[in-house]
Amino acid sequence: MTRLDIEQRIWPMIEPFALSRGAFSAVATLVVTLTDSSGRRGRGEASGVSYAGETIQTMAAQLEAVRGAVERGVDQREVLALLPAGGARCALDAAVWDLEAKRSGRSVAERLGLSPPADFLTAVTIGIRSLDAYEARARALGDFPLLKVKVDARMPLEAVAAVRRGAGSSAIIVDPNQSWTAEQTLQLAPALKALGVVLLEQPIPAQASPALAGRVCPIPICADEAIRDVRDLAEVSRSYQFINIKLDKTGGLTAALALADAAEALGLGLMVGCMAGGSLAMAPAAMLVPRCRFVDLDAPMLFSADWADGMTYRAGRASFPSRRLWG
Repeated sequence: MTRLDIEQRIWPMIEPFALSRGAFSAVATLVVTLTDSSGRRGRGEASGVSYAGETIQTMAAQLEAVRGAVERGVDQREVLALLPAGGARCALDAAVWDLEAKRSGRSVAERLGLSPPADFLTAVTIGIRSLDAYEARARALGDFPLLKVKVDARMPLEAVAAVRRGAGSSAIIVDPNQSWTAEQTLQLAPALKALGVVLLEQPIPAQASPALAGRVCPIPICADEAIRDVRDLAEVSRSYQFINIKLDKTGGLTAALALADAAEALGLGLMVGCMAGGSLAMAPAAMLVPRCRFVDLDAPMLFSADWADGMTYRAGRASFPSRRLWG
């Protein structure tokens, strides 16, 4: 038998974080711990997909509904069948991977055939703020190779120009979080490219994705809210060049790996990102890093605390998660 424990963690942010959907000063995550009869523990963490209506309470309720099956023992394939895509399955799937690594003595990276790097490049996110504050924050991050800039429909070009003034030679990802139209996207793209923007992440509402089909944009466009799992790929592939794989959306590493395989088969580029959470939430996503052109796993940088043995961040690079943390 395996014991299932469910708890909530609150991560205060270093500063309020603003995007087009609103602002927040702390993040709640759900933590799943599986403990086997020998005392070995597997852990997983997820914040869920808030724009899809998920909360810590709804995720916990999903897990309670399958407690009996989980405590009898499940593998990754059975987890996929137990729960729908989302944060609850993400946390449970991560805990199963971690527990199996502890039992077998083989790391998750080894099981996936990875030669993990000591560290990797990650985007560092700048939330919505005044133009002067954009420039000041970018200047403080001036030695970071890749910045991700949150904007909305108001003065986005001016916001990116302010970041460019402060950021020196950093490459820039722009993330409007669905706040633009297709026409605005195509109109802004040439000027944004001149400012060093290398990727536009979900500029338009997910349901408006067909408006980009067949259109030529000088900057690659990445689907985020428009892609959840493999069922969305056929439509997404007509309008986007990249997909952002987030484990909270796919429902864990197992489904994320399947999505990556299917996306690559269609010729789509890969980005791995995150909703929010501590290093325990980032660790499973890091297993996708070697396959991805863009990485955005900076959430712990935005918090005033993290897990013990958490990933370290320095000058835009993150350490690959240690087995003491996960996997």
